[in-house]
Amino acid sequence: MLMTKAQKESNAVVAIAAREITKGIKNPVLMIVSIVFPIIFIGIFGGSLSQNMAGNLGYNYLQFMMIGMIVNSVFTGLITGMSSLIEERNQNLTQELYVSPISRYSIILGKMIGSSFTSIVGLIGILIVALLMHIPLGGMHIVWLFLITPLFCLIGGSLGIFFIGFVQDSKTADIGSMLLVMPQMFLSGAMIPIQHSTGILGFLAHIMPMTYCIDLARAVFYSGTPVYSQIVLYHPVTDLLVMAGFFLVFTIVGTLMFTRSERNR
Repeated sequence: MLMTKAQKESNAVVAIAAREITKGIKNPVLMIVSIVFPIIFIGIFGGSLSQNMAGNLGYNYLQFMMIGMIVNSVFTGLITGMSSLIEERNQNLTQELYVSPISRYSIILGKMIGSSFTSIVGLIGILIVALLMHIPLGGMHIVWLFLITPLFCLIGGSLGIFFIGFVQDSKTADIGSMLLVMPQMFLSGAMIPIQHSTGILGFLAHIMPMTYCIDLARAVFYSGTPVYSQIVLYHPVTDLLVMAGFFLVFTIVGTLMFTRSERNR
């Protein structure tokens, strides 16, 4: 009986994930934007900063930014993907899911996995920029980094579901998701080093989930290199523990709140 229930939940996760992937494939504009976005930021914004402000850092700034944008790309994609549940709910596209005899966590997990597809496709844009701008990819280090990107998808997705647990309107969700993403992009160290951030900026940087995802990514990428201590903020175990805490709190609270709002409709 338990095995049957487990199979039912697994099938539900796979079906929901496949639905999201199909939507992504049928929406080429979204795929193109996910590729072009990092090209603009690394190629234009990153290139300008590298030429004008990064001369005395002691490490390759564009490589530093490339790692941050890899995390930011999947993180942002998952928050946006989870936020789309609000619009789908308003259009009654998810009503059949929430009356079906499957766990709410299976629905959320399937949505996360499916939304990860578009986000990971966006990494193609980052690799294109890296090759065109001759940014060192670090050999096997970039491979190890790509292998742990699903962790960043989980954290971004959990933050997304936490956010929509408190939002009822799709327009509010669209604006709110951008307000959720943009401060993290600039304050978590994705593009600008935060080792010396103090006061309110330092406080905000260290309470943002993306900060720990980016720090773990750089710990993996720069492991064994001379610049490791200049770039990495925390021990990787610390990053993982904080990320696990964020994931559990955001997923549990967000799912409960979102399910409650679904019942109250």
